[in-house]
Amino acid sequence: MAVIATVSVWLAQRNSSADESHSAHLPAARAAAAGPQGGNTGAVSALDKTFLTKVRQAGLWEMPAGRLAQTHASGEAIKRAGMHLLEGHSKLDQLAREDSEALNVPIPDQATAEQQGWVDQLENARGREFDQLFVDLLRASHGKIFITIGEVRATTKNSLIRRLATQTNNTVQDHMEVLEDTGLVTDATLDDVASTVPK
Repeated sequence: MAVIATVSVWLAQRNSSADESHSAHLPAARAAAAGPQGGNTGAVSALDKTFLTKVRQAGLWEMPAGRLAQTHASGEAIKRAGMHLLEGHSKLDQLAREDSEALNVPIPDQATAEQQGWVDQLENARGREFDQLFVDLLRASHGKIFITIGEVRATTKNSLIRRLATQTNNTVQDHMEVLEDTGLVTDATLDDVASTVPK
């Protein structure tokens, strides 16, 4: 039921976002956006571009991780978290690719070497070992990007990036919660995330 509710909420938000994106191509909407009150000034910052890349690369390793959870995990809570990853990042990946094209900002087609290494570790683990590794890697990763999302959402001048940041924030929040629901998040993982917060 939680998965269905999450998907329903996302679809409602996605449909609303799609309407915004479509209307942005109309002349009147473009003229309004160009004015001082418009949300999309066309300015895309270096942070915005980095954020697009990070969203894309997150999906490129977290979707495989979510699939592995269905076959390698020992518990239903991990499999459930994996389904949240699959569904959430499938939607974000589509949105990131659409925004990349609309803004003419190239994004990668591969996860980073470090991220691919995490997938390799997960492929080689089974049962309880997989469960703990899955939670350790994914809760740390989500916690670290959560900090960046807030900065992007607060500062971007581009309405497409703002929309992506909002959707990403909601998805990452959901994923952190479902990972925490497994009962396997450790203090060491949280300390790792805390060490990356700017002082």
